[in-house]
Amino acid sequence: MSKTEEQKYDPVKERLHEIIFEADTPAGKFFDLALLVLILLSVLVVMLESVPSYSLRFHDLFIALEWFFTIVFTIEYMLRIYVTLKPIKYVTSFYGVVDLLSILPTYLSFFITGSSSLMVIRLLRLLRVFRVLKLANYLDQGSLIIQSLIASRRKLTVFVFFVLLAVTIFGSIMYLIEGTQPDTKFDSIPRSIYWAIVTLTTVGYGDISPTTNLGQFLSAIIMILGYAVIAVPTGIVSAEVLQNARKKRRRLRKGVSTQVCRHCAKEGHDTDAIFCKFCGEELNIRLEDQESP
Repeated sequence: MSKTEEQKYDPVKERLHEIIFEADTPAGKFFDLALLVLILLSVLVVMLESVPSYSLRFHDLFIALEWFFTIVFTIEYMLRIYVTLKPIKYVTSFYGVVDLLSILPTYLSFFITGSSSLMVIRLLRLLRVFRVLKLANYLDQGSLIIQSLIASRRKLTVFVFFVLLAVTIFGSIMYLIEGTQPDTKFDSIPRSIYWAIVTLTTVGYGDISPTTNLGQFLSAIIMILGYAVIAVPTGIVSAEVLQNARKKRRRLRKGVSTQVCRHCAKEGHDTDAIFCKFCGEELNIRLEDQESP
């Protein structure tokens, strides 16, 4: 071990990092599973508190439980910052932001009434179950969809632009057709554009509908075009998904560990990885490695 890494090494931090951020060890798995149970219980408390009969009967109990869970999650959040060598990397990561948002509502309740109901955002923390139960392949498939959406963003942007042009034109035409009718709900171009969007996307709330023959004919045309609105973006994204899937199949797939880099807080490393594939730093130094000559 180099002198620089000796300075970075702290047995307490390493052990805590292994327990808090990883699930390969029994202690780490127990910590994560206990955390998942606490998250579910805290969300259940928030839901039950929204029921008027339960809220009146168990108000004090719900408040006590909310603060108990918030304090536990706050301590856990501070520990995650403490054991990470570069805390800003964890704080600004996806899970870091979610962890922070999961404890803020209770503290905000001092200033904003009802903000505690936002604690249901803690459900996002359950995404860790994929890592704990070694279901990383599911997350890998999720990342494939995200990458495909990013890759097709330009095509989707052009498509959305033309859809906006279409609903603006159709809405304006419908305003000209229906706007002169008595007691019409097409009383403005923006409201007519709203109707065009609802019709083109095949939602069909039914709050606004044309009464003239010409207006109904135009509605039929827009409804038929609505199927294309659904099909086009689906085809664009599907093509990107297939292309990215082929690229992934060409690469040698290895098992994914639950190790989280203590430098950049990134995960998704191969089981035989020694260095982080995101920042290049060495992954966690096990205590047994430190004790070995």
